[in-house]
Amino acid sequence: MEETDPLLHSNRVQRESTSLQRSDQNDTQRIRPDRIAVVCIILTVMCERLAYYSVVANLILYCHSKLGLSSTKATDINLIFTGSVFLVPAFGGYIADVYTGKYKTILGSGFIYILGLTLLYYSAINGISHKLREALFFSSLVFITIGSGGIKSNIGPLGAQQVECLGTPAVQSFFNWFFWSINFGAVIAHTAVAYVQQKIRFDYGYLIPLVVMIIGQFIFWIGRNRYITASDEGSPFREIFGICWASRCKGFDQAERRNHGRIYTEESVKRVRSFCKILPVFGLAIVYFGTYAQTHSTFFLQSERLDISKLSDIVPDAALGSFDNIAILILIPLMEIFIYPFLKRINRPPSLLQRMGLGMIFAVLSVVAAGVLEIYRKHDISLNQTIFDKDYNASSISIFTQIPQFTLMGTSEVFTSVSGMEFTYSEAPDMMKGVCMGLYLDTIGIGAFFALMIIKIVNGIFKDLWLPDDINNGKAENLFFLFAVLTFLNFILFIFVAKRYKNSKEQNNERSHNAGNDPGD
Repeated sequence: MEETDPLLHSNRVQRESTSLQRSDQNDTQRIRPDRIAVVCIILTVMCERLAYYSVVANLILYCHSKLGLSSTKATDINLIFTGSVFLVPAFGGYIADVYTGKYKTILGSGFIYILGLTLLYYSAINGISHKLREALFFSSLVFITIGSGGIKSNIGPLGAQQVECLGTPAVQSFFNWFFWSINFGAVIAHTAVAYVQQKIRFDYGYLIPLVVMIIGQFIFWIGRNRYITASDEGSPFREIFGICWASRCKGFDQAERRNHGRIYTEESVKRVRSFCKILPVFGLAIVYFGTYAQTHSTFFLQSERLDISKLSDIVPDAALGSFDNIAILILIPLMEIFIYPFLKRINRPPSLLQRMGLGMIFAVLSVVAAGVLEIYRKHDISLNQTIFDKDYNASSISIFTQIPQFTLMGTSEVFTSVSGMEFTYSEAPDMMKGVCMGLYLDTIGIGAFFALMIIKIVNGIFKDLWLPDDINNGKAENLFFLFAVLTFLNFILFIFVAKRYKNSKEQNNERSHNAGNDPGD
């Protein structure tokens, strides 16, 4: 009897030493996932994400209070850091696929990550010169970016490899709980760690992610002999560029014919074709992630200028960002246990692309809610409040009015981000999974830079009227509505791309079926 849930049921463990081997001819020989290996990967992800969100949760506040930077510059640093963290994964995936493998890449990246967190901790210590603080701070962000990027692109595919022998439902279940663990770590960062940073001291607040990351590295190392890993197959980019060059823009089949199948076989051409087909989906995720980037930038600027008096002394301002994560923590089990199984029973299971599109609609609603709140917020700027020794002119409207926009954005992540990861892993060719996952994560980084570009453009056109240093004097609501319009137009285009992808895939499956039934084969 086959197992169907790799996270809940794991009997006797059968492991292969270095390469993943599967047999579809005999189910009794199929590899069963090692539950301890899966748990180690999930806990490693949780620790890494807790460390990352501990850095980014109060990054703007740190730039204000410790570095003395303006709101505009602090927002720029936040978006550049977030964007860079999600640009490195493609390089990390390439290194793993071609040279070191996923395990060694994750382990090595973790040590670089720890170095960055160490520098960040020392940058926050009281009594050091401003020049040294800046040097340590910006150096730390570079190392954290490199380390995080190397882990991101490989930890998901490595975890999925542990359970893929059980089929698509197991992979879907893994990515759901994988993303759940990410947001569990984020909630701790936005609440407990942010409290230490904001209410006690920043150096203590940055010591916590350093310790957590060391623990995560140790947990990942514990499972070193249990992980199922795929063997390296050479450079995917060499094959991609070679086939594209050999095709002479006349179709990928031309590459196989020109070389008579000796260099570029039917299988290699099929891999490159699959790779190129998922690229438009990645491209359309960029605008969505540009809108999502507002949760850690403009949403936070708005938070600083809302009435925080209703928050108790033990609740930090950054805790509002956790409503994004709390929505995810609630919705993922709900969808996994009840909604998706129910839709499957009535033969109405949504495709991965349909889920991604639905998430974009929730993102639109989120920034619309932020824009409406911004309009009403500026009608009454009557408070003066202090956040970490910095004074802000604020509205009498409670900070809790931001809950809807954070919750809507968290809901969008359940559909777009989780489904996007699963889509990437399931559709990417075997030898390109690390690179493809890295490219998908790159869309998050490019999205952050896209958001930064939009802000710079509108500020240039409207003379810093939309997002000035003091947003009380600007029209940030127009910026929120602009992102809503861009995301909705992106959703319309996504519908056409998704339909084309579905039709193309169905045609390919039909051709493969007909070829398999051809008596001449």
